[in-house]
Amino acid sequence: MQEQAQAQDAAVAAAPRGQREESAPEPAAAEVELPVPALKADAARARACSGGDLWFCPDGSFVKKVVVRGRGLDKPKLGSQCRVLASGFPFGSGMPEGWAELTIGLGRWREAAWGELTEKCLESMRQGEEAEILLPGCPAPLARLALDSFTPGRDSWELAAAEKEALASQERAMGTELFRAGDPRGAARCYGRALRMLLTLPPPRTPGQTVLYANLAACQLLLGQPGLATQSCDRVLEREPGHLKALYRRGVAQAALGNLEKATADLKKVLAADPQNRAAQEQLGRVVTEGKKQDAGLARGLRKMFC
Repeated sequence: MQEQAQAQDAAVAAAPRGQREESAPEPAAAEVELPVPALKADAARARACSGGDLWFCPDGSFVKKVVVRGRGLDKPKLGSQCRVLASGFPFGSGMPEGWAELTIGLGRWREAAWGELTEKCLESMRQGEEAEILLPGCPAPLARLALDSFTPGRDSWELAAAEKEALASQERAMGTELFRAGDPRGAARCYGRALRMLLTLPPPRTPGQTVLYANLAACQLLLGQPGLATQSCDRVLEREPGHLKALYRRGVAQAALGNLEKATADLKKVLAADPQNRAAQEQLGRVVTEGKKQDAGLARGLRKMFC
């Protein structure tokens, strides 16, 4: 666990600063793409050109154009084994071409480039349905899916607490594996799914949530989302005020946001508890240097006002 945290912080320390971030109300949903204004216009053009029923994914990441309507009312749920005919995914994306058996909520296929989006689409389909996936700004469909059949599944509220914890543990393990492999985006998806599963448990909260939020913050920093990383660290520190990794990562995030005083406060707390923490020492040095540059710039501006 300590080696994993050190590896995460080493990666965070090298993360680029000042990137534009995507906001979201809950850090566990950080890797859910947000609505794009052009999405409905793209979908309207698709409808005008070729007809068909359209379904908008609630998070705005894609539009499903129904080519052949399905039958019945049931749709795949967690644990449903789906027999799917897939076509059109980009070469090398890791997604299947042709017939495949895909299980909702399980399997490495979900970590492929378009895995999570495909899973969302399947969860909206009925047996026998054929649909095209449309992305924002892209006139041509990403891929086409045909849902031949699926086994019954369950909603998350139907799962026992032990089952939810087991699924969350699997997601966490996969997230750690992906992070170590250099895929923070895939890792963040796993940590987010694990958190959303645990958040449905009744009190008291499980200790695993603290670790997941801390890991999610490391991913969000690498993805250029310091605002979300700050929120994730806040969740950790609400539960464990002295969590050094969360304090360090929040300090890095605050520095990236330009909140140098807050960054300094967090990093000094880390060094007060662990004076030999090299990552915190180096980050604090960068924050102090940046603060001096800002002060010098302000002084020059004030002098010009009185020249």
